[in-house]
Amino acid sequence: MKKHPKIVSTQYEIHPLLLDRWSARSFSTKPIHIETLNHLFEAASWAASSMNEQPWRFVFGAKDSELFSLLYSTLAGGNQVWAKEAQVLIAVIANTHFPDGSMNLHAWHDVGAASTYLLLQAAELGILGHQMGGFNREIAESLLKIPNNCNIVSIIALGYRDSHELLPEPFKTREITPRTRKPIHAFVFDSLDKLSL
Repeated sequence: MKKHPKIVSTQYEIHPLLLDRWSARSFSTKPIHIETLNHLFEAASWAASSMNEQPWRFVFGAKDSELFSLLYSTLAGGNQVWAKEAQVLIAVIANTHFPDGSMNLHAWHDVGAASTYLLLQAAELGILGHQMGGFNREIAESLLKIPNNCNIVSIIALGYRDSHELLPEPFKTREITPRTRKPIHAFVFDSLDKLSL
């Protein structure tokens, strides 16, 4: 496990790699090579999916490429402040229909699983990722010419870690603020009488 300020203790022991994944904002200028990226996409491909449909699609742009600039232009202002230093931006896309035209109600869920596999493989290789919902989906889907049977679910920024001191506030403080999670009893129930939604 890599040492960084976001490592936390847990109530129950879990795999160290799960603790090593966090949503960083401070990225170094070290490039991520295509061969390395392919390890991440290979990992994503092994996520479970309904009917083994594998509804995920990834469109990526490396730093200084036309696709990077295009994806960057769709980000919310707060995300643009730090995401400009990422080495790769990835549009995560869900194909929301099966080949027969019926709706795949589990597509976004399955794409989320694939994204998690991608990010865990990234963490194993010392690469940090930050999933963003803060982007203009309508503009992004128009620029990427996404068909009606698909949605852009998120945009992921990837890079190797750099010092949080390089970030402006409030991001500098957020980069070293301890992560928190709800206690298990707040979201796991063994009785309908206790269920809290």
